[in-house]
Amino acid sequence: MPELPEVETVMRGLEPVLAHVRIIKVKQNRPDLRFPFPKDFVKRVQGKKVGALSRRAKYLLVPLESGENLVVHLGMSGRITIQKSNEDDLTDLPNPAHDHVVFTLENGAIIRYNDPRRFGFMTLVGDDEMEHHKLFASLGPEPLGNQFHAKHLAQVARNRQAPLKNFLLNQKTVAGLGNIYVCEALYRAGLSPLKKAQGLTRQNGTPTKATERLVAAIKQVLQEAIEQGGSTLRDHRLTDGTLGYFQHSFAVYGREGAHCRTDKCKGTINRLVQAGRSTFYCPDCQK
Repeated sequence: MPELPEVETVMRGLEPVLAHVRIIKVKQNRPDLRFPFPKDFVKRVQGKKVGALSRRAKYLLVPLESGENLVVHLGMSGRITIQKSNEDDLTDLPNPAHDHVVFTLENGAIIRYNDPRRFGFMTLVGDDEMEHHKLFASLGPEPLGNQFHAKHLAQVARNRQAPLKNFLLNQKTVAGLGNIYVCEALYRAGLSPLKKAQGLTRQNGTPTKATERLVAAIKQVLQEAIEQGGSTLRDHRLTDGTLGYFQHSFAVYGREGAHCRTDKCKGTINRLVQAGRSTFYCPDCQK
C-alpha cells in the first residue's frame, strides 16, 4: 500500500498540472471502488476549479471551488497518471481497462485514476466537515510537521504496552507511517520493533534519548524517500509513469537473511510477523 512518501510524490506531480485549473469533464467508469462513489459525484466535480493540493496522512486532498474536497486514497494498487496534450510517450502506462475515473482539464491535460484491485476510493468532504470527518478526526500529527516531536511521542507512549512497531503503525500516534518506513526508521534509531512503547518515556514523562533518535530517524527516512520518488515494490509509479527509487536504499525491509549494513555488525536481518505485517530488523543492532 502506498505510504506517506508515495502519496506525497503523487501530490507533487499533480500540483503543477491540476492546481488552480478547471476540471471540464469527469468520466466515471464504474459505480464504486472500495466504496461506492458519492451521490452525484460527476456533477459535483465536473466544471469546478481546483485550489492548492495537499496531503493528510495517506490521503490526497483536492480542494474544489464549491467548498468540497475531493479525497483520494490509492489503496493497494491505485495509480494516478497525467497525460498532457499531444503526449503519447508516458512510461509504463497501466492497462486502460482499469481506468476507473478520468479527469479532463481546461489546460488539455488528462488525469487517469487506474486501480486493478479497486482497494482505493474517492469521496467528497466539505471544508466545514474536514476536521471532524471520520477519515481525519482521530489522525495523529504529520511526521514531517512541527507538531511531531519527541515530547509528543513520549506523551502518547506513556504506559503503552504495545510493541514499538505496532505503536508507530497506529495512525492515532502519527499519521501516514506504514510498514516499510517504520521498519527503516526503527533500524536507523537502533530500536527493536519488539520493545514496548512505554520505553520511550521516562518516569517523569519526558522523552528518552532513544525517543529523540526515533523522531529524527522517522523524519530523515521519510524526507529521503520523498526525494527519491518513494518506493516502487509493485504498483507505485510517479504521475509520469516512472519508478520510485527508495527501495534501493532499504537497510532492512525485504532483506531477510541478508547481512546487516551497519559497519562492524555481523548480524543478519530477521523477519517476524506483528499484527499480520512482516517486520524486518537486525536483532544485533536494534535493542
